[in-house]
Amino acid sequence: MVGWLGRTPAQGSRRAVRARALSYLRQQGKAGPRLRDALPGFVVSAAVFVLPLLVLWWLYAVLGLVGVLVVLVLVVALVVVVRRRRAVIARRRSGLYAAADLRALADEHALARAASRMLRRDGWRVKSAPWQGTPRLMARDGDGRTLEVTVRPVNEVGEATPAPAPLRRAGTEGFGGVLRLVVSLGRYSRQDVLWASRQGGVYLLDGQQLEMWGAGTDLVQLVGPLPLPRHRDVGDGREPGQNLG
Repeated sequence: MVGWLGRTPAQGSRRAVRARALSYLRQQGKAGPRLRDALPGFVVSAAVFVLPLLVLWWLYAVLGLVGVLVVLVLVVALVVVVRRRRAVIARRRSGLYAAADLRALADEHALARAASRMLRRDGWRVKSAPWQGTPRLMARDGDGRTLEVTVRPVNEVGEATPAPAPLRRAGTEGFGGVLRLVVSLGRYSRQDVLWASRQGGVYLLDGQQLEMWGAGTDLVQLVGPLPLPRHRDVGDGREPGQNLG
């Protein structure tokens, strides 16, 4: 039988015609995969279906029907939890945060990371530039605006800390023309608002606005129009925030 299969088909026979047609299709790349090429895929597919059945059979033999049902429920619950967790991580990386996500931020570094993602979502280029051990972001948009972002922690009762936000005053050497944004999970006092209004170019974003920002509202809609830069920074001849990532 093997010798017959390996024998050259007689010229003009149906087998010879099929062989020539198959050879032509293979030369044109239209014959499809051979058995030896498709065999690994068949083996993997069989393993995907057979192995779970073997595992279920083993569980049924050891635990019985109730045990199998319990295991299936646990597996489905685990899959649902993992998929939801991955969806939350993907949403946060895209710069979208639910209110519960923001309230669960552990510290000022986590808040700065969330602000960085929101800025990138809104079209800013962002670079981390810590200042005196505290997190700080330097961001720049397509119109050349440079934004310095700092964050303020909240105390146990949810109020913004009374200390002034750690920002440089407007006009400090090397930072002229830079807008400044202070982000907090809490609220600002009247003294905070008065302090910011005297600085020039300082914007305060409280916890309620932060939740709107995390939900997808653009930053400009929350703090109002941001002025365009009027001059370049002096010192090294480069504009503030140049080479931001």
